[in-house]
Amino acid sequence: MNEKITPYQSATITKKEQVTTMFDNIAGTYDFLNHFLSAGIDILWRKKAIRELSALKPQHILDVATGTGDLAFEAIKILHPKKITGVDISPGMLEVARKKITDRNLQDIFSVEIGDSEGLKFEDNHFDAITVAFGVRNYQDLEKGLSDMLRVLKPGGKVVILEFSKPVTFPVKQLYNFYFKSILPVFGKIFSKDARAYTYLNESAVAFPDGKSFIAVMDKVGYKTTKHRPLTFGISTIYTGIKG
Repeated sequence: MNEKITPYQSATITKKEQVTTMFDNIAGTYDFLNHFLSAGIDILWRKKAIRELSALKPQHILDVATGTGDLAFEAIKILHPKKITGVDISPGMLEVARKKITDRNLQDIFSVEIGDSEGLKFEDNHFDAITVAFGVRNYQDLEKGLSDMLRVLKPGGKVVILEFSKPVTFPVKQLYNFYFKSILPVFGKIFSKDARAYTYLNESAVAFPDGKSFIAVMDKVGYKTTKHRPLTFGISTIYTGIKG
């Protein structure tokens, strides 16, 4: 992962600190913009990602970079686990998640806490499954983050990662580039009051080692049976791996 791709391009604070600030800034409009700017396709992507865990039937799931909790809520509806723990570095996003948990009366199943993907405060071999949606491209140290998730995953457990990727076929590639570079930042600025957040989204997606390149990183840190499945003409991709 290119650490030079940061939300605010500041030389005085780390990428991690900038990402925290960015998500705190956009927390209040994050859910609305996600669904609006993707025409709701992001909801379908999350459902497909969670269904990767159907055969495993995990009872305790860790949702890394949980944000406002949307992926975890899908997991609860589809998988019916006993417990989901969500971690995120943004207090603002977790505040929104807690409100949604309370509104849905899911406090006994879903809890969230401040947590760093590159230094998870959990014991080794602790979770049946780990999920991440649109979070790994924000890791300051991608290999370290993936390694620490592997550490807390139980042997035989599965990781499911949903992330933006880069379409390669005409005309999807051209339309994708135009939308992400020209349209998305405009709407982001109007609704979130943070234009850089949605410019950074495109920059971070372009810099992210998607497809086989990301699978190679997963293999390097020790995941087994790694696979990737492009969605919607390659706009996003589901990555999976098992702990041996």
